[in-house]
Amino acid sequence: MPKSGSTNPKRAARKSQAGIGIIGGSGLYSMAGLTDTREIAIKTPFGDPSDKFVLGTLEGERVAFLARHARGHRILPTEINFRANIYAFKLLGVERVISVSAVGSLKESLCPGEFLVVDQFVDRTKHRVSTFFGAGLVAHVTFDKPTCPQLSAVLADSGVHCSVKVHRKGTYVCIEGPQFSTLAEASMHRQLNFDVIGMTNVTEAKLAREAELCYSSIAMITDFDCWHPGHESVTGAQIMATLAQNAENAQRVLRQAVKEMPSDRSCKCGSALRSAIITDLKLVPAPTKKRLAAILAKYL
Repeated sequence: MPKSGSTNPKRAARKSQAGIGIIGGSGLYSMAGLTDTREIAIKTPFGDPSDKFVLGTLEGERVAFLARHARGHRILPTEINFRANIYAFKLLGVERVISVSAVGSLKESLCPGEFLVVDQFVDRTKHRVSTFFGAGLVAHVTFDKPTCPQLSAVLADSGVHCSVKVHRKGTYVCIEGPQFSTLAEASMHRQLNFDVIGMTNVTEAKLAREAELCYSSIAMITDFDCWHPGHESVTGAQIMATLAQNAENAQRVLRQAVKEMPSDRSCKCGSALRSAIITDLKLVPAPTKKRLAAILAKYL
């Protein structure tokens, strides 16, 4: 049985480090195969994360798992404290974050039960805080390639290795929710040539880039949204049924990805802030520096 506990950010960073973070979305509230596990509650300057983190060893690597919507699925997409989730991973020493999420397909060629490794996002959210910056500190990170190419390649290769039908790239349009799309919206998204639709990932990707974490997403296709003539509407029950059928595939792909993860990061994610900070650091208010210490430490 995992042990429960709580800790402050400094203690978490010092004693509970993990190199890889996994965010489980709808239908994935735990990570099979973790050994030597314990639960840890982390306080961040941005409030509480979605749930306690489960720390353990997976395929010989230290991993931190977080249920995005909390165990029992209690948090709406808009209610997720994205900043706390990503900042907590940073405090734990995580360098790579793998997201697993449920999505709807906007194309006939992308079928329920298949996986897509996202390489582009379109943000149609309205009510989210999607930056750590402000309060006297301005930074503009590069976001033309919003996911980590090295991490994405590992995820795609792992899907192939596990005999899971995986698409190596695609555009994820992120809507606010919690309602599913209207038929008119689905038609618009298809005309704009988007591939899949979801309600969470783009905010995580933006914050991960600011925190200099590698981020990539396995989008598990659960339905054809509402546009497909064979599906009059999308229901939560339908999505959960498909997720249950594919949960084992997701677990197998994740285990393989962790097993094959390179020791060194060959991407630019770890230096995203090097040319992004605009404000003279001598002029940044002390409370802002303190709040962002885990992100700014090497630049201060």
